[in-house]
Amino acid sequence: MRPYTYKDSGVDIVKADSLIERLKKDIQKTFNPLVLNSIGGFGSLAEIPSGLRHPVLVTSTDGVGTKLKIAFLTGKHDTVGIDLVAMSVNDILTLGAKPYFFLDYYACGKINEDTYSQVIMGICDGCMMADCALIGGETAEMPSFYNEDEYDLAGFAIGFVEKEKIIDGSKITKGDVIIGLSSSGLHSNGFSLVRKVFLDVHNMDINKKIEGLDSPLFEELLKPTKIYVRQVINLLEQFNIKGMAHITGGGLPGNIKRIIPDGLKAKILIKKDNVPTIFHIIKDLGNVPQEDMFSTFNMGIGFVLIVENKEAQSIINTLNVNGEAGFLIGEIEKSIDKEKVTIEYIT
Repeated sequence: MRPYTYKDSGVDIVKADSLIERLKKDIQKTFNPLVLNSIGGFGSLAEIPSGLRHPVLVTSTDGVGTKLKIAFLTGKHDTVGIDLVAMSVNDILTLGAKPYFFLDYYACGKINEDTYSQVIMGICDGCMMADCALIGGETAEMPSFYNEDEYDLAGFAIGFVEKEKIIDGSKITKGDVIIGLSSSGLHSNGFSLVRKVFLDVHNMDINKKIEGLDSPLFEELLKPTKIYVRQVINLLEQFNIKGMAHITGGGLPGNIKRIIPDGLKAKILIKKDNVPTIFHIIKDLGNVPQEDMFSTFNMGIGFVLIVENKEAQSIINTLNVNGEAGFLIGEIEKSIDKEKVTIEYIT
């Protein structure tokens, strides 16, 4: 019997190591002064930021979900890495934390050099947008476990917040107002329904334009999740933000309710004209009930702030000056039942 090697089983360690080595310079561009060692060790070393009297570690982990299926269909993999970073850094941001470090997990059946490079470069881009360092990760090649040319991603964000400045919604009171920050589109949620409507029900060619969109369908679907770190950190330095929510799976009602204290509710008003076209197309083509649209998608609002009424306009002005679309979408009222979020949709 001839000798069999690990490479014969489908795992090419040399290729994986070579790719990491080629990408090392790009990865190290994301580093900040807190990073103490290079890529490739058994673990990553980083210092706790100075200047914090009582630093609290804030962590989050997430993936990109079935949005990856669109990347597989099109061969376009340069934006899903941004999604991966966004899903975790936006989450820890809601607690008032600044993200400092990020780690990734890339798993596939067999490494495709071009695909892998696109994904990692996207992760680097996302880290640069979030001002955090890609300090480590894992590349797992598992033959026969994943379909050919498919992969999965997971990301891990690490941040810090001063204990006295943690934002958890507990200070929200009646009369506070809700500010929505615009999304870039679908972000990274609801793609099982998106694929059902466009690909299964209507058998659409995602490389073609459809009425109402300015670009081919796949470009709209692969728009990366917006990263709100810089805009929100800037606001935290100037204003009193009482609560924040990252609008992901569960939509506005499912995420805002997580920060509303008992006895209160968020009354939200959404105008049809302010909802991006892609959501109208999905609703019409899939005959999706309105309630399902709001509980599945962000409907054009990717991040939410809850603030005192007297500061709202200044916050909106600051966002707008810095290139971020922010607008009032509701207010906090007393609740006469256990419902914490109500949405009125004006057509």
